[in-house]
Amino acid sequence: MKPLIGISCCNKLFGTSQIPNHAASDYCVRAVVEVADGIPVLLPAIGNCISAHQWLSRLDGILLTGSRSNIAPYHYDGPAHENGTPEDPARDATTLPLIRAAISAGVPILAICRGFQELNVALGGSLHQSLAILPGRLNHAPAQGDESDKRFQKAHSVEFQQTGILCNLGRCREVLVNSLHYQGIDRLADTLRVEAIAPDGTIEAVHRKDDRGFALGLQWHPEFDFATDAISSGIFAQFGRAARSWQQTPLSHQLAAD
Repeated sequence: MKPLIGISCCNKLFGTSQIPNHAASDYCVRAVVEVADGIPVLLPAIGNCISAHQWLSRLDGILLTGSRSNIAPYHYDGPAHENGTPEDPARDATTLPLIRAAISAGVPILAICRGFQELNVALGGSLHQSLAILPGRLNHAPAQGDESDKRFQKAHSVEFQQTGILCNLGRCREVLVNSLHYQGIDRLADTLRVEAIAPDGTIEAVHRKDDRGFALGLQWHPEFDFATDAISSGIFAQFGRAARSWQQTPLSHQLAAD
């Protein structure tokens, strides 16, 4: 059986009636199906209505998606957001405990954009709430306009750390990535190591320091170009291999039986 990959959802309002929905990007779903070779399972943002253990007893991997919303600052002892900053407290209450439990158990994680920031916060790190106000930083916000080819186009380079898994995956030290974020890592969690850095010093990718399980976080969006970009495709393929490997471990069966 193919591995079951949980994909984090956000609370979003749709339609003229603004009906609440649990939503995840079709790009992420297709990347799981077409490259990771897994079965996508959408995880609604419902906080502690379902325990992290209940999720993990049935899943072989976790894909943490990007979102317009931001992690509530009290999770990392930060100041309150400016008025109008989108938040999703139900997603925070779902993903942060799930990340900690998945790390503890060894369940593979691929964390993208908001998910990348969630990984850092869940493990004790903090965030800059606005990279734009920091001196010497690039503009990491998306290009203006609704055209997807403009918003998701390559925006800046990142340099892979020489001993990191991304460098080994791409067999290169520098690649171009898209950029659709306003916030970024301030204090890096102690258990994470840097995998990639932007020219302005912004941390763009992280990985767990130990080799137990697979936990990779990316500030950019490889799901947008997995069909045309070798690095993006390779990231999802490696995540899929990690999920299949976990699926075959005795511990995964033990979690399912508990």
